[in-house]
Amino acid sequence: MAEPLTSLESGVQAHLLSAVFNPEQVRLDVWNRLREEVSRLEARHAEGQVSPEHMEQVLSLFAEVHPIERLFVFPGEARLLRLAEMARRHDVEELAEEVRRLVGLLSLHRDRACLLTDLDGTRAAAPESSHYFTTLVVDDMAAADFERVHRGMLEAQRGEHQFLYELLQVRSVEDALVAVLVNDDVQVCVVRQDLPLRSRSPVKQLRSTLEPILAEAERNGDEAGLVVARWVRRLRPHLNVYLITDESLVGREMHTERLFDRVFYRYESAHELNVTVVDGVRERYRTPFFDALKHYASRPIGNFHALPIARGHSVYNSRWLRDMGEFYGPNLFMAESSSTAGGLDSLLEPTGSIKQAQEKAAKTFGAKQTFFVTNGTSTANKIVHQTLLQPGDVVLIDRNCHKSHHYGLVLAGAHTVYLDAYPVREFAMYGGVALSTLKAKLLELKSAGRLDRVKLVVLTNCTFDGLVYHPERVMEELLAIKPDLCFLWDEAWFAYATFMPLARQRTAMRAAQKLAERLRSRAYREEYRAWRARRGDGDAVAGARALEERLLPDPDKVRVRVYATQSTHKSLSAFRQASMLHVWDEDFERRAAAPLTEAYFTHITTSPNHQLVASLDLARRQMDLEGFAMVKEAYQLAMRMRERLREDPLLHRYLRLLDAEQMVPEVFRSSGLNRYVGPGSAGVDEMTRAWAQDEFVLDPTRLTLFTALTGRNGFEFRSKVLMERLGIQVNHTSINTVLMNATIGVTWGSLSFLLDGLRQEAERLETMLAQATGAERRLFDAKVRAITEELPPLPDFSGFHPAFQPSGGVGEGDLRGAFFLAYREENAEFVSLPEASQALDSGRRLVSTRFVVPYPPGFPILVPGQEVSPGIVEFMRKLDVKEVHGYRPELGLSVFTEAALERAASTPAPEVPERRERGPRHAPGHNGSTPATH
Repeated sequence: MAEPLTSLESGVQAHLLSAVFNPEQVRLDVWNRLREEVSRLEARHAEGQVSPEHMEQVLSLFAEVHPIERLFVFPGEARLLRLAEMARRHDVEELAEEVRRLVGLLSLHRDRACLLTDLDGTRAAAPESSHYFTTLVVDDMAAADFERVHRGMLEAQRGEHQFLYELLQVRSVEDALVAVLVNDDVQVCVVRQDLPLRSRSPVKQLRSTLEPILAEAERNGDEAGLVVARWVRRLRPHLNVYLITDESLVGREMHTERLFDRVFYRYESAHELNVTVVDGVRERYRTPFFDALKHYASRPIGNFHALPIARGHSVYNSRWLRDMGEFYGPNLFMAESSSTAGGLDSLLEPTGSIKQAQEKAAKTFGAKQTFFVTNGTSTANKIVHQTLLQPGDVVLIDRNCHKSHHYGLVLAGAHTVYLDAYPVREFAMYGGVALSTLKAKLLELKSAGRLDRVKLVVLTNCTFDGLVYHPERVMEELLAIKPDLCFLWDEAWFAYATFMPLARQRTAMRAAQKLAERLRSRAYREEYRAWRARRGDGDAVAGARALEERLLPDPDKVRVRVYATQSTHKSLSAFRQASMLHVWDEDFERRAAAPLTEAYFTHITTSPNHQLVASLDLARRQMDLEGFAMVKEAYQLAMRMRERLREDPLLHRYLRLLDAEQMVPEVFRSSGLNRYVGPGSAGVDEMTRAWAQDEFVLDPTRLTLFTALTGRNGFEFRSKVLMERLGIQVNHTSINTVLMNATIGVTWGSLSFLLDGLRQEAERLETMLAQATGAERRLFDAKVRAITEELPPLPDFSGFHPAFQPSGGVGEGDLRGAFFLAYREENAEFVSLPEASQALDSGRRLVSTRFVVPYPPGFPILVPGQEVSPGIVEFMRKLDVKEVHGYRPELGLSVFTEAALERAASTPAPEVPERRERGPRHAPGHNGSTPATH
C-alpha cells in the first residue's frame, strides 16, 4: 500500500472542512445573530433599558466574528471595528441601521457588495455584468503602506468593466491558507517573500489543522512565501499566484517558476501588477471555442452547406415548425454549422479553438492531454480500449463496469478477465474490487506465463453508489508486478472531485501525477533499493509474501500510463453526451498517439454538435473559477441532508441514508471512520485519515436512501413517491435503495423541498399503519421482510464456458468469439427463467449469447460466453428494474445450443499476432509529436 501521509500532509488534507467545521457559515450565522441582537438593543434603548450586560453581549459577537471577518473584503475588518466603536459610544440607532444594511448586502452579494457601495468613497458602483473577485495580498506591511498600494491598484483599474477586484490583506502564512480555504471569492494571491508564519488572531477551528504545516516550515527554515505558494497550489491549484520580492532576481533560484505565475520586484508598478492580475483571471475565463462560436453566430453568413436548420431559416420560414424556434430560441440555430472554418475548428483534427479549449481543460483537470468527446463517456471508453489494446491482449476488469467497456473489449478483440467486487448483500449492490483480488489475479497470470499479454486494468472510480478507490495505492502495487501496465479509470460520476482537495487526491490524474513524481525522485530510489535488499536475490514479486506485503515498482522499468474518462454532463454544467478523456501517459507520444487518432476517427462522429463542444469549454471555465465554491457547497448540502434525516425521528424511522459502515466493510476502513453524521461521526482528523489511507471511502455527496422500511422497493419508491407525488428525478435504484446525487446543480431550496416531501410520505405511512388492521399490518411486514431479509444472493461472475477460454485455467474469456458466434440464428435458442432453472438442475450448461444489462446502473450480469448460474437466474427473477438490455421476458434468456458449444470447443482458437509497436502519428489536438502544452 502507499505510504501513509506524513503529519504535515495529513494536517492540510482536511479540506472537507465545510462539511465538518464551516467557518464561512459560522460567520454568516454570527452576522445574522448580530442583526437580531442590535434590533433588540435598539428596542431596549428606546425604552431606556440598555444595561452594560446587553452592550457586552453585542461586543462579544463582534469579537467572535473578528478572526474570520479579517479574511473577507465585505463588510471586512475596518467596518467591523467601526461598528464595535459605535457600540462602545452607545450610538445604538446608527449601529442598528448600519448592521441591518450591511447584513442585507452581505446576504445578497457577499464580497461583491464592496462594488455596490460607496461607503468609503473609493469606488463607484460596478455594472451588474462585471465579474468580481478578490485578490489576496499576503504581506505584513504597515496599514499606511497597504493603503498606498490599494489606492494605486484602484487607480490602475479605472476603465476596466469586465473584471473587477478588491484587495484583501492578510499578514501571515496561517491567515493566507485559511483565507484560501474559506473565502471562495479569492482568485489571485499576491505573496510577499518574507512574512510571519502564525496568525496573531487565528480562526480557532482551523488552528490545529494548519499547525503541522507551520511547525514543519519552522523546522526546515522554509521561506514563508514559498510555503504559502506550495500549499495554495495543493489546496486550490487553479488560483493565480504571484510573488513580491525585495531581492534582485539575478541568480534567484528558478524553483519559483513552478510555484508562481510571475515574480515582481516590490510593488514598483501598480499598473503592471493590475494588468497581470486581470489578465490571469481573463485567461482562465476565456473559452476559445465558445468565444469563436459566438463570433460565428453574430456574422452575416449565407447558408449553402449541409445543415438546413443553420441560421434558423428552415424553422422560422415554416408554417408548421415555428414552435420549435419559439421553444429553443434563435441562438441555437445561429450557432449551428457544419463548418470547421471561421474559428470553429475540427473536433477530429483540431488546430485552433478546439485545440486551445482542450489544452485549457487539461490544465484545469490536471492531465497531460485532454480530448473532448461528444458521444458520451461510452464512446470515450471505447476509444481508450481501441487505443491501448490489440487482439489477444488480456484485460483485468471489474465485472460491474459500465456496459460500454464490455462492448469496447468485444471490438478490440481483447481477452477478458472479470474480477468480482466485494458485495454489499444487505442492499443488493456491489462495492469495488479489493487490491488483494487485483494482486492475486495478476500474480496468477504471471505464474501461468500470461503476464506479457496483460495490458490494461479497468476500474470504476467512483462507483454508481459513491465508493471511491485509492488509485495511487492500487497503481503502485500493480506496477510492481507489471511495470508497463496501463490503467483506465472510469470516472463518469467523479468529474467534480478535482475541485475539492480532499477528493482530488483520489482522482486518476492527481494520483498519476503524484505517483510519477514520487517514482522519479531520488528518495524513492533509495527506498526501493532498501526494499529490494530486504527481499533478497529472488523474485521480489512472487509467492505468498507478494500478496501480503506492500510491493514497490522498479523505478528503472516502471511507466505511468493512466487514462480517465469523465461524463462532464453528469456532474458539471455540460449538455448530455458531453464528456472528456484525460490522459497521463509517459509513453503517449511513442505508443498511444497514433492509435488514439485512429480510435478517435473510428468512434467520433464527423458531424459533432457544436453546442456540446461549447458546453465542455464552458464547464471547464466555470469549474476553474468557481469549482471550489460550488463543490464545497454540494458537500455542505449533502452533509446537511444526512443530518436532517438522522435527526428527525419520524424520517429516521422509515428512511435512512447509508453511511460508510454500511457501504465499506471494516477491513477496508483502517481509519475507523464509520459515519459522517450522528453519534460517533467523523471529525476533521478522522475524515482526513480515511480519505488519505483507507482502501475505499464513501463520497458523502452520493446519497443512498434505504427505502425498505417503507415497504417499497427502490423502483416503487422512485416511481410512486419521488416521481409521481413529488416530481423528483433520481438516477438509480437497487432492490431496497434509491440513489440521489448532491451535485453542483442542487440548491438549498431543492433540499428543503425533498425533505418536506419525504416527511409528508413518512406521515402518510405513519397514519396508514396506525389505522391498519392486523392482516394489513402483517402484509406490510411481509413486504419489508422480502426486501430486507429475503434478498437473493448477489451472483459473482460464474466464469466463461471452456469453449471461450482461449488459454484455459486463468479465467480469460474470448468475448469477441462468443459475441459473433451468436450472430447465426441456428447457434442460439431462448429459455425462460423457469426452464433455465430446470435445465441447470438437470446438469445442462447454459451459456449466454449476449450481454444482459439491467439499466440503470448499466453493468452486465451476463456476458457472451458466460455460463448461467442458478444464482444469476434467481437474481434476475427478483430484479426490480424494468429496463434490462439484452433480455426479453416474453422469450427468456438467449443461450447457445449444445451443438454450437460443441463446434466452438472443437474449433482451434485463432492465432494471436505478435504485438507490434505502433508508428508515430499525432493524436487529435496535436500538430506533430510534441505534446499539447498547458
